[in-house]
Amino acid sequence: MAKKNETDLKLEAFPEEITEDGTRIYGETSYENQMAVLSHYLHNNREEVDEDKKEEIILAIREFLSRKQFRQSKEDGELSDEQIWMAAEDATQYDLFADFFKVPFPAPEHPKFTFIDLFAGIGGFRIAFQNLGGKCVYSSEFDAKAQESYLANYGEMPFGDITKESTKKYIPQNFDILCGGFPCQAFSLAGRRLGFKDETRGTLFFEIEAILRKHQPKAFFLENVKGLAIHDKGRTLKTILEHLDDAGYDVVPPQILNAMDYGVPQHRERIYIIGFRKDLGINVEDFHYPEPTTTGEKRPKFRDVMEKEEVSVKYYLSTAYVETLIRHKARHEAAGHGFGYKIIDIDGVANAIVVGGMGRECNLLIDKRLTNFTPVTRIKGEVNREGIRKMTPREWARLQGFPDTFKIVVADASAYKQFGNSVAIPAIQATAEKELQLLGLI
Repeated sequence: MAKKNETDLKLEAFPEEITEDGTRIYGETSYENQMAVLSHYLHNNREEVDEDKKEEIILAIREFLSRKQFRQSKEDGELSDEQIWMAAEDATQYDLFADFFKVPFPAPEHPKFTFIDLFAGIGGFRIAFQNLGGKCVYSSEFDAKAQESYLANYGEMPFGDITKESTKKYIPQNFDILCGGFPCQAFSLAGRRLGFKDETRGTLFFEIEAILRKHQPKAFFLENVKGLAIHDKGRTLKTILEHLDDAGYDVVPPQILNAMDYGVPQHRERIYIIGFRKDLGINVEDFHYPEPTTTGEKRPKFRDVMEKEEVSVKYYLSTAYVETLIRHKARHEAAGHGFGYKIIDIDGVANAIVVGGMGRECNLLIDKRLTNFTPVTRIKGEVNREGIRKMTPREWARLQGFPDTFKIVVADASAYKQFGNSVAIPAIQATAEKELQLLGLI
């Protein structure tokens, strides 16, 4: 049997397929899609496989073996389709795909229910639902770096562009829950707030609707920014709820929850939308959003998630950067605006972490433990002596409820983006528990 080099499950060594304008290609024969086909099969291989999918799986395995540099002796020759399929049918016996299972967050061995993870990001929904006993049977995420993080932590490569039929065709016919934080920029208070006029992001809700109509899972759980509630004077949310009702679901009146009430020291308000298939006869008035679990003295402080040891000097601001932030804030204050950097109280809660420089600049802190002020990156001026630094990616991970066992396998810039885009796991899990109890699944 072929042997492989000892390598972690990563994509960084594989060539990317990208168009001239920088768009990643997610064709049916792209390696990203083949990895998705293979990893989904490995984690769900008890299901019957038709001949078309069998051919796709064999193709994916061949590509995987060649890229992972499997070697055979001349006497062995090339693996036949029959040999590959035998290995695929009992992957654990051949140890060809061990990397897909040696991950921080494996699926439960005896799941109580199934779910799909749309607009999956780095799996905040997945961890919450797995913690409650669920198994993810399909995931989709467009961003390549987020796919890389997802693969490293769950052993599963998400499928790509959910707007394509070639991506949706892999969704299993039967599953219990559809969950996802569909793209929120189109509704964000900080963005252009185009809503459904945004042809790329705003209309992705209708992909969710189409999947609900076709597959009719028992329920769904959607998350978005709180700005959705008031966008276009409430008409956008009203349209969403009408479409969900028409798709066959009784929808619980949406509610805005704050992550800091459920175990993380971050002021993060998000709207939750939950619905149950009408034929189940569930009265939505019987659903109650979870009561806050951490308030007052019980509320966690940023100090609780702060790095315990001295962090790298690269997280400390330069004197020139600090001066720029001070001038920028002064200009806005003079204009009557509230924009500008913020230094948080480490014995309080952080502001919402969001994508972009603003998310980091609104969550600066004073940490005077630095002992080596020699810069490790190019900066203007010197490292400031007041101890002003930005948070680390691990601190952002903790603010969203990700365990420290979550692997950060991307550069800091991508990590900040991924955690900023993620859901707050404790708030999702507390709400999902209420939903699953009403469904009788836990």
